[in-house]
This record gives sequence, C-alpha cells and structure tokens, in this order.
Amino acid sequence: MIEYLCGWAYAGLLQLLTPFYLLRLWRRGRQEPLYRHALGERLGFYPQPTEHGRLWIHAVSLGETRAASALIGALRDRDPSLRLLLTHSTATGREAGQALLREGDAQTWLPYDTPGAVRRFLRHWQPRLGVLMETEVWPTLQREAEAASLPMVLANARLSEKSLRQGRRFGALLRPAARRMTLALAQTEADAQRIRAMGTARVEVAGNLKYDIAMDPALIARGRAWALQLGRPVLMLAVSREGEEAALLAAWAQQPLPRPLLAIVPRHPQRFDEIAGLIQAAGFTLARRSQWGDEPPADALQAEVWLGDSMREMPLYYGLASVALLGGSFEPLGGQNLIEAAACGCPVLAGPHTFNFAEATELALAAGAAERCDGLSAAVLRGLQLCGDAAPSRQAMAAHALAFAAAHRGAAARMAGVILSLPSRRPRP
Repeated sequence: MIEYLCGWAYAGLLQLLTPFYLLRLWRRGRQEPLYRHALGERLGFYPQPTEHGRLWIHAVSLGETRAASALIGALRDRDPSLRLLLTHSTATGREAGQALLREGDAQTWLPYDTPGAVRRFLRHWQPRLGVLMETEVWPTLQREAEAASLPMVLANARLSEKSLRQGRRFGALLRPAARRMTLALAQTEADAQRIRAMGTARVEVAGNLKYDIAMDPALIARGRAWALQLGRPVLMLAVSREGEEAALLAAWAQQPLPRPLLAIVPRHPQRFDEIAGLIQAAGFTLARRSQWGDEPPADALQAEVWLGDSMREMPLYYGLASVALLGGSFEPLGGQNLIEAAACGCPVLAGPHTFNFAEATELALAAGAAERCDGLSAAVLRGLQLCGDAAPSRQAMAAHALAFAAAHRGAAARMAGVILSLPSRRPRP
C-alpha cells in the first residue's frame, strides 16, 4: 500500500510540474538550441507512425552515449541487421547519438516520467527490448514497461554507496523500480552487491564499457602536434565542475614564472562563457578552442590559458596535455571518468572525491596510471613537478596508463552477447 501511494504521489507531482519542466527546457534552449527541438517528444507525442520492434537504448547524456557507442558496435558485430531506437535526455547526448545512427534506426527524447507520456512512448515505438545505460532507473517507466511485458536491462550499471543510501531513503518509490528490472549488467562486484541490495534479482558483473570506447587516433595526434608547436608542457583540468576552475586559477596565479600552458575543459557546455569570464577576471590571457580550426593561431600559442570550449574533442585535449587533473574530484562531486585519459596515454592526478568511479580510480592508482592528491593546490604542485620531468616519471605514468586501459577491455562483447540472448517482446498489431 505504501509503495502504491508513493507511486501515485510521485506521478501526480510530476504531472503538476510538467509546465515548469517544459519552461526549464525552453530556457536552456537559449544557450543550447537543441533543447527546444521536438518538445512534444518529451510528452510522448510523435508526428507520424513508425516501425516497431527496434532494440531501444537510452543514454541520458554525453558520457552515457559514448559508453553506448562501444555497446552498439558490439551489438552490430553480432547482428548487422539490428535496428536501434536511441533516446536521450540532454542536448549533448542527442547530438553525440546522431553519429551512431544507421539506416533504419531512430532517435528521440526519453519521455518525461509521467504515466501518460511513458505509455504513449511505449505504444508508439513498441521496442522489442529496453537497455538503460548506467544509472537511469525511473519508477513510472519501469512500471509501464512491466505492464507492457517489455524486458528492461540496466547496462554498464553502477551504484555508489552514496547513491545506495539515497535510494534506501526513497525506498518505497525506488525499490519497486529496481525489482522490475529484468537484468542489471554491473561494472564491478561492488556495484552488483549494491544493486542487489536495492532489489534487482538478476545481476551479473560484465565490466565497464568505457574501457572499450575507441579513442580517435587522429584527434590524439592533432593534440600531440599542437603540444610540439607550443614547445612547453600543458597542465589540464579535464572535465571540470563548478567551483574547481576558480580554485585552480587562484592556485595557478601563485606559481612562479615561467609556467606551463594551463588548459581548462569544462564538463558542461553551458558554462563555457562563464569560465572564459573567470579566466579573464583572474588576469590571464585567454585563447578559446572554438575560435580556430585545425591549427591554433600565433596569439593562442602565446596565451597563458586555453579554454577547451568544443564538443567531442577530449582525445585531442588528452593528446595535448602533459598531465591531467581529474575534474569533479576536487569538490565532493564524485569525480569524472579517468578511463578515457588512460586510453590516450595521459597521466592523471585525482583529488580526494572519486566515489562515482571508485574501482576504476583505485585500479588506475594501483597500475601507476594515476596518482591521488589531497586537494587542488597539492595537485597543481605535483602537476608542475611532472610537467618539469623530461623523461622518467611522466613517461612511465603514460605507459602505465595505456597498459591499464588495454587490460580491462572486453565488456562490450560480453554485454552484447547477454543482451541479444534475452527473449524479446513481440510488437503488438
């Protein structure tokens, strides 16, 4: 009864908040116009009929879409005739997902988690099976999928201790959603134990898809060529989050000249202008990646700080950097994924907060691909030491990073085999 009442209250609250949700999307569309695209899809309305029976993969944002790219490649290797439905919640996810589409595939927004929107979505598309990436478990979606006899898989699944505590706090709402999951393919055994504790019955450990993401060698090579043009080391804050950029700039201003080039690559594109303002307010000369093409101009080569305000170029930035500071780990935000840096052979310095990617971080530390620092000031000092190291330490870390990334590949093939072996729902006439 409590679970029923919580579900009813949750659905009712979301329905009341629907106008505010749409207004928020419209406002975000001022900076990222894709948010204003096809707003009707957010509510489960579609202009024309479509084919049924696609395999549905939901990747909420850019990171999940990149992980999904490895899984999609493995699925297509096993079934070249596979037709996909890709859904996303963010503009960066949808934009990145467009590159994964082939003839016969489709792409749309994930509907708002209200009963009407979800039912319209499932009735219109009638997928044969649903795959949610990493953490995307929604109460209404899971309930309506079960009612429609649609198998649901949580792929590349992860659940931190913090998220488990939060899940238990809202257990009357989230436990039923976890129980309705057909299968969870967890990144680690620790993730699997926490997912079982939330109520999912069938959980298998399959590894982390992010080790299987293909790094664009042309982008890495371009970054390394730019590093040669600069003729000086590059210390980069990679995938930075709120609060980290200002703290880094304050610490950087205290370092003696000459300094390496400082590069900052924010996590969220809507913050690009904000970070540019912070850099200029701190008194540094700024060059923005978005303002040039394949080669940096002369004034950029002389700048003190580069702002990485471009999308889908992280391999370029990791190729450019001598050392990367791991964004999200110097504030209590859980850290970002360091696997991509390792795959590009870039040494990483992590802060104290890495609970979102705890096992990958610990494995990288043990492999010598990364080091942990107590805070941002300590990381800056260690980064400067490594940037001044002509050979041994930095080069050893780079070699360890490549070996670490290579040693953990194979999750995509394992997950693809399991997913394609599951029984699929037959589309209704």
